[in-house]
Amino acid sequence: MTPSSHPPPTAVWQQDGEAVSLIIAGDWLREGPAVSVTGTAPDRAPTRYQTDALGSHDSTLPAFILAHLRTLKAPTEGDPQPAPLDGLPDNLRCLLQLALAVPEDGGAHPDTPSQSRLETIGNATLSAWQSGIALLDFIGQAVLSLGRFARRRARFRTSDFWVTLQQCGVEALPIVSLISFLIGLILAFVGSVQLAHFGANLYVADLVGISMVREMGVVMTAIIMSGRTGAAFAAHIGSMKANEEIDALRTFGFDPFDFLVLPRILALVLMMPLLTVYADLVGILGGMLVGAASGIPPVLYWTETVASLNITNASLGVLKSPFFGAAIAISGCMQGMRAGNSSAAVGEATTRAVVTAITAVIVLDSAFAAIFTLLDI
Repeated sequence: MTPSSHPPPTAVWQQDGEAVSLIIAGDWLREGPAVSVTGTAPDRAPTRYQTDALGSHDSTLPAFILAHLRTLKAPTEGDPQPAPLDGLPDNLRCLLQLALAVPEDGGAHPDTPSQSRLETIGNATLSAWQSGIALLDFIGQAVLSLGRFARRRARFRTSDFWVTLQQCGVEALPIVSLISFLIGLILAFVGSVQLAHFGANLYVADLVGISMVREMGVVMTAIIMSGRTGAAFAAHIGSMKANEEIDALRTFGFDPFDFLVLPRILALVLMMPLLTVYADLVGILGGMLVGAASGIPPVLYWTETVASLNITNASLGVLKSPFFGAAIAISGCMQGMRAGNSSAAVGEATTRAVVTAITAVIVLDSAFAAIFTLLDI
């Protein structure tokens, strides 16, 4: 018999008072035509199946019957009777009894009932509140750990601190150099094109110098460290949590916060000001290169840059850098400590750490900008 000669599958629902029957006919095959359903499926299981006209079938038929039975309300303890399967072939009845005896995996078809707008807003508010509480709790633990460090009661390996310090400092210089140099080039190119209309090319030095030391140097360095170091913190601590190494530290009497989080916060807070100063100098060097290409002697460019800066402007970026470093370290370590116990959860924690750190840097920079404006700095 060719596939085209198979009788099409049909399902007819019939209801006579309290009795519900399902008439099944045709060949139920995956390669065959679509199932023709007549009538409306009731909200209870059929009391009998009629399969006199049923031909050959594969998994399509039990899947159809099981899909309807899964939608019915589960029997309670007072009514434990299973759905009747009278009239079905013996092999099909045994297969369905076995399938119904095993509860459906909730992860396969998650229950996602539609929510009203008010429920959506409420859930989002609760989630934001819980995240804020978790952040405040983590910051509080960081402050307590710093207090123990000041009293020389925090225990962590000095070698780990120096390794972290090297990772946050010397090993970050290449990428900081590249990005800062390109930022200086971009600022100088844009400023040179605009200032050339007024014959004021020399003031490119003012533009690049002030932009780098006030904003661009520290912000770009913080963003680089968020993607590089903050993600590394989250991945390292998250992997330790997945491997139950953090639980092992607690078992041996070590405070995981002092042992893992405190050295990273200290290292990044100490290195951010140095990296910021370095980024400022490299950015000014990039602007000087563009100035030299546009006819401004390097000595004159440097003299104009020094004249445009004062101790206040030069210190604003450095002043903000420790706060940015603390925000990056806290974001990375917090997401690592809150990661799940799987490799996928570690990746998700790393992503959240980068997003949280960059967001925190931008929010802090906006707050500092508002404060400096109010103070007329």
